Amino acid sequence: MSEGAAPSGGSTPSVRFVYDASLAAYELAPEHPFRPERLELTRTLLEATGALDREAYADVGPLTERELARVHATRYIDAVKRASRGDAGDEAYAFGLGTGDNPVFPNMHEAVLRVCAATVSAVELVASGAATRAVNLAGGLHHAMHAKASGFCVYNDLALGIRRAVDAHGLRVAYLDLDVHHGDGVQWLFYDTPDVMTIGLHESGRYLFPGTGHTYETGRGPGRGLAVNMPLEPFTEDASFLEAFETVVPRALEAFRPDLIVLQAGADMHRDDPLADLSVSLAAMGASYRRVVELSEALTGGRLVATGGGGYDPYRTVPRAWSLLWAAVAGVTLPERVPETWRERWAGSSALPLPETMVDDPSSWPPVPRRATVSSHNRAVAARLMEVLETIWAERGTDAEATRHDDREGPG
Repeated sequence: MSEGAAPSGGSTPSVRFVYDASLAAYELAPEHPFRPERLELTRTLLEATGALDREAYADVGPLTERELARVHATRYIDAVKRASRGDAGDEAYAFGLGTGDNPVFPNMHEAVLRVCAATVSAVELVASGAATRAVNLAGGLHHAMHAKASGFCVYNDLALGIRRAVDAHGLRVAYLDLDVHHGDGVQWLFYDTPDVMTIGLHESGRYLFPGTGHTYETGRGPGRGLAVNMPLEPFTEDASFLEAFETVVPRALEAFRPDLIVLQAGADMHRDDPLADLSVSLAAMGASYRRVVELSEALTGGRLVATGGGGYDPYRTVPRAWSLLWAAVAGVTLPERVPETWRERWAGSSALPLPETMVDDPSSWPPVPRRATVSSHNRAVAARLMEVLETIWAERGTDAEATRHDDREGPG
């Protein structure tokens, strides 16, 4: 293949799919809702549709524990390693390990470190200029804290990727989280950081784990105005979801002017997800992913890294949602129908019939309660949020101009 030529599946060498079989080869617990095999379900669906070919694949590079310690406390890393060897000890629970959400499992440290390495590899590909966009569907562990596991997340791959972009490449990073659960770990890790903006559209923390992501969480000190939270009411549907997105996300990105966007796409805002309460369709999810790509083209020269994130309807919803994500990032078109070869391959693993079409038909769904009230509430929250943020951004702009002026004048 000549340099710059498009591979047969339609994706280009500048868009990479970071992958290794080990990323799906672990299990938190037999009945745990977090299923790493979602990666293989999606990858095989993409290959069956012809949307993903071998030229798009990229290897997972190494990630040292020294770099891991740039985000996580050494004492916490040591506790995870001991628990992974079967020596959890009394301290494990204090670190969030051994709970129902975060059970201890064999080789936990190695498995999650590999996921983190994949996201850092995706960031490195884009930050270094080796690729314009990159995807790690296994990533998106946005709840992990500095010294505590939380919400199915042991290490925070997203924060590690952002740290690589900021520290090694000097980039300003906008982190956009469309997962139904607020990305609290990423937000708190960068809450006072001037080089990182965190933006989240999520179900309101009044109703859903982790109970954060309120509009008044706007950042602290040098990071004031750089935490942007749009909490959505339960039963939010497509039109209101996309309206909130358009009210908040483009303006926030324009105000920050990032060099790179890191997207936690999520698949759990969907109506059929069992762990949340939004009523968004695959079509609207795909539209939001495409819009992020458009914004990256307008603001970052196309530089975008995406991870899969949440999604707990693993056989029906997640593979199609993440296929739409890849299609948006790679600029390829998916067929209308799910290939029969894929349905046959996975039919025996799913307790429910597998879907026949790549998107669903929300017109066939029962009407949601309080439709007009939900939409009106979301619209009002978005308007108030932006009014507050615009004031902060104006103040930040004035402060920045004053700082630049002082630098030019020198000492008096």
